[in-house]
Amino acid sequence: QVQLVESGGGLVQPGGSRRLSCAASGRISSINVMGWYRQAPGKQRELVASVPSGGSIYYADSVKGRFTISRDNAKNTGYLQMNSLKPEDTAVYYCSADLRPVGSIFRETYWGQGTQVTVSS
Repeated sequence: QVQLVESGGGLVQPGGSRRLSCAASGRISSINVMGWYRQAPGKQRELVASVPSGGSIYYADSVKGRFTISRDNAKNTGYLQMNSLKPEDTAVYYCSADLRPVGSIFRETYWGQGTQVTVSS
């Protein structure tokens, strides 16, 4: 069974930094895209950044220049380095992975459970 587990959330002061991790485990053949979404109270979930196995990295305009997404394919782990954090970055952050489980010819999207990031003084 494939699982995504996020870590690294917490309380951080404005201007501070935080790194989120997303570890994918289970019988995974390949991971196509890893992405990070966030959902603030009363708002829709939005895509923050995504990194494909090949191709261009995407960043939402609101995080360009401050956030950096990366992945370690050997560890099936994705990261989101967040710098110069602002109160409006406060949200639950979810990782997602578009991947192909072992034995399947189809790709499926899996989600982590979410990790809270609160930016406040």
